[in-house]
Amino acid sequence: QVKLVDTGGGMVQPGGSLRLSCTFSGNMFNIYAMNWYRQAPGKQRELVASATSGGSTNYADSVKGRFTISRDNAKSTAYLQMNSLKPEDTAVYYCNAVGMIGYWGQGTQVTVSS
Repeated sequence: QVKLVDTGGGMVQPGGSLRLSCTFSGNMFNIYAMNWYRQAPGKQRELVASATSGGSTNYADSVKGRFTISRDNAKSTAYLQMNSLKPEDTAVYYCNAVGMIGYWGQGTQVTVSS
């Protein structure tokens, strides 16, 4: 069983930065990808960033150049560094681990507003 806990959300002004953390526990041996999704009110959940166990990363076009996904296995934590935040980045952000099945964090709210 894998457990994910998302933290680091909050309110920030446009142009600001936040770093989300996803602390994981349990058997991560078969986990081959860590992802960050987000869901804005009234919209479908969308994939924001992904990182495979092989080290490759991918980003949604809307966040390329602004967001960075990383993973620190020694700390059992994955991160999403978000810079140059825009109001349209406002959403609940979810960590996701992909193995034989998918695991989800509980989500953390990010609000970008002046």
